[in-house]
Amino acid sequence: MTQTASEFLATRRSYPRPALKDPAPEGERLNALLTAALRVPDHGRMQPWRLVLIDRAAQKRLAPQLREAAQRLGRDESGVEKALRSWDSPLIVAVVFCPGENPKVPRWEQHLSAGAVCLSLLNAALADGWGATWLTGPAALDRHFMEGGLGLAAHEEIAGFIHIGTGGEVAAERPRPSLAEKLTRL
Repeated sequence: MTQTASEFLATRRSYPRPALKDPAPEGERLNALLTAALRVPDHGRMQPWRLVLIDRAAQKRLAPQLREAAQRLGRDESGVEKALRSWDSPLIVAVVFCPGENPKVPRWEQHLSAGAVCLSLLNAALADGWGATWLTGPAALDRHFMEGGLGLAAHEEIAGFIHIGTGGEVAAERPRPSLAEKLTRL
């Protein structure tokens, strides 16, 4: 039985990163996910985002720089190892926030558009039957790593890393907020 979009959104769950196994989507399937991810609200048509694909070979090549980034951020050895484990996925898509100048579109609104790309890619991957999760961590916080390792410009930031692969075991459902606790009617 096929789920409706509403049913999917009401029950969607990210996969734990360790549950993501090879293979990752590639070719036309990957292009379809990435294309879907870019269909987000974008006031002013600024497109304040871009994507960077990080395959396993690139993850391995960047691991020593990530180790240094985690150390620069003050992580203890346990935190450094956790950062390195989080950098092990069949495919990582970095969603890069690229703000521009526009008097009608504030920076915060552009940032939300980049976040929408993250969620759209995550949901596109999950809806297509892949396992996926959205993470950040030291790779999204250390300027030296972002610029030297990932090739970001000085004005760019990481909105998120979307990890995609073949889904293994789904995480147990977690408590969700009740609508009554989060809703105000005026």
